[in-house]
Amino acid sequence: SGLSLAIIAGLLIGKPLGIFSFSWLAVKLKASSLPDQANWSHIAGLGLLGGIGFTMSIFIALLSFSDPEFHIQAKFSILLASIASGMLGFIILKFLGKNKKRMIIKS
Repeated sequence: SGLSLAIIAGLLIGKPLGIFSFSWLAVKLKASSLPDQANWSHIAGLGLLGGIGFTMSIFIALLSFSDPEFHIQAKFSILLASIASGMLGFIILKFLGKNKKRMIIKS
């Protein structure tokens, strides 16, 4: 339904896009810098992990809808989008780290 698609799009596209965009803007405005050995693909992967907004999303959904049917639909969509976002973020970050040498921290 439209509600499910909106929730999934918000968590799977909106949150990662917002995290990536504002990170990019902060770096371009020199308010921040990318961490050592990180690139924009890493930021995109981390942005996807930001889509795991489970607790607040359910809280807001419960406040937003009075119909119990919408609560069920919203909870299922939030769960589905959070799982998908977490899996995609993990896969991207795992793939990016596959060919890198392990960092050794010298004390």
